[in-house]
Formats: sequence, C-alpha cells, structure tokens
Amino acid sequence: MSQLVVQEPPSAEADGPVAIRDLRLDLADMAALRLAVQALERSTLAGRLSAMAGKPIELIGQALPEQARGLITEAADRALRTALHVALRTLPDLPAGEPRGRGHRDTTLVAASGALGGAFGLVTLPIELPISTTLVLRAIAGIAREEGEDLSDPETAFACLQVFALGSRTESDDLASSGYFAVRTALARSVSQAAKLAAGRAIADSAPGLVKLLAQIASRFGIVVSQKVAASAVPVVGALGGAAVNAAFMAHFRTVARAHFTVRRLERRYGREPVRDAYEEISRNLR
Repeated sequence: MSQLVVQEPPSAEADGPVAIRDLRLDLADMAALRLAVQALERSTLAGRLSAMAGKPIELIGQALPEQARGLITEAADRALRTALHVALRTLPDLPAGEPRGRGHRDTTLVAASGALGGAFGLVTLPIELPISTTLVLRAIAGIAREEGEDLSDPETAFACLQVFALGSRTESDDLASSGYFAVRTALARSVSQAAKLAAGRAIADSAPGLVKLLAQIASRFGIVVSQKVAASAVPVVGALGGAAVNAAFMAHFRTVARAHFTVRRLERRYGREPVRDAYEEISRNLR
C-alpha cells in the first residue's frame, strides 16, 4: 500500500510573523478556531485510549505481530471502500434535521459493533470495522452539514473521508510533517481529482484517482485501527469491552470532524490564507 507523504508548504514569513489581531476574525470565530486547533493538533485516539488503559496504547499497537498488521491493513482498506460507496451514494440523501438522539443511536451502534469484536477477537475485524467506519462517517457527515457543507457536492463527500486521515496522527508525529494543513495539502490534488470523477455519480473505486486517494487515507487510518485493536487486548480496557473502545473511536473522529469543518466554514467566510495564518499562529502558541 502506498504511503501518504506530507510536506509542509514553505512558510511565508518574509515580512515577519502575522499578528492574529490583523486577520479580522471576530471573537466568536477566533474562539472556535482555537478549539479546532487544539483538536486537530493535540487530540489523538491513542491519547483517549491510553487514558482509559493507563498504558501507552500507541507503543502496544506498534508491537502487534506482523500477521495482525496485515489483517488490519486489509480491513482498513475494505472499511474505507465501504465508506466511499456510502459517501457517494447515500450521504446526499440523508434527511435534513435528523431526529434528536440520532448521534447517540449511532454511537450506541458503534459500541455494539465493538462489543462483537471484543467477544470474538481480531477475526471479526473485517466485518466489524466497515460497520463502525460507516457509522462514524454518518456522524461526520452530520457535523459537516451543521457547519454549512452541501452533502450533494462530491467534494464534501471526500472532505468527510479526509477526516479519517486527519484524525490518524499519532503522539510521535512531527507536527512539521504531519500537521493539519500538511495532510490537507498532501491530499488536496487526489481529493480534487476524485471529486471531478464523482461528479457524474457513475464511478468505480478502481478509478486511478480514487485508488490513490484511498491508499493515502488508508496508510494513516490503519495506524488508529492498530491502536483500536491493541486497546482491546489490554486487560484494563478489555474489561470495559470493545464497546468502550469503539465509543472512544466514534468520539475521537467526531471531535476531529467538528474541528475540520469549523476550519472549512471559516475559510468560506474569511478566505483560506487569513484562516491558515491565524491557525498557525495559534498552533505555535500551543507548543
């Protein structure tokens, strides 16, 4: 599977650092952007799971046997292909203003699928992961619409899929090579090509543009799937069950989705460069 290689674009600091106060984002939007930066640059699934387990889940995930890693890679790829079909075929038809409690029900269903995996182990991952990933995608799409996105636009569908890559950074990632805008930049061309291919709705996941995009996302998504599998094997977390692990899986990607689509909403209002400048200034202050 090809790997997603991200490179931070050159920083335009020839005229010195840009002060946030000069970017003219209003106070409410600046507060929303700060929360988004914290979520996108600091929040990881491993962090959530490690807090539950009291152990460094990321390190445990790296120690999984080679056979398990192969199964996880295959399951992650299959899950994303399933999510792709859902994104293109059913997200545009999601009813506006879904009933209250829908998010809670989806979380419950994700937890239930995790309980299945917890009961029968790694062998159920190829069945469980596409189910949980699709439910997470629905939650992501609901958040996208709340932030003003048009779910009938194929580009929005791929922006939803992007969340699985954006939410797959690790505690050991170098922010200079794996930060939010670096990942978005690395995916941008593939997303644009895939959106053009999908404009007519008649598209196969074997199309070269889609193959590349799915491979890029899967190379990162497989990392968090490994962490999810590893957490289920930790005795403390195992006592809580795969349901708790999957609930954390859903919560993590909902948090990342809210942050991602907040940034996109602000970009539509202020333009990309002012928002990126403000984002990077906030990010520097977090370090």
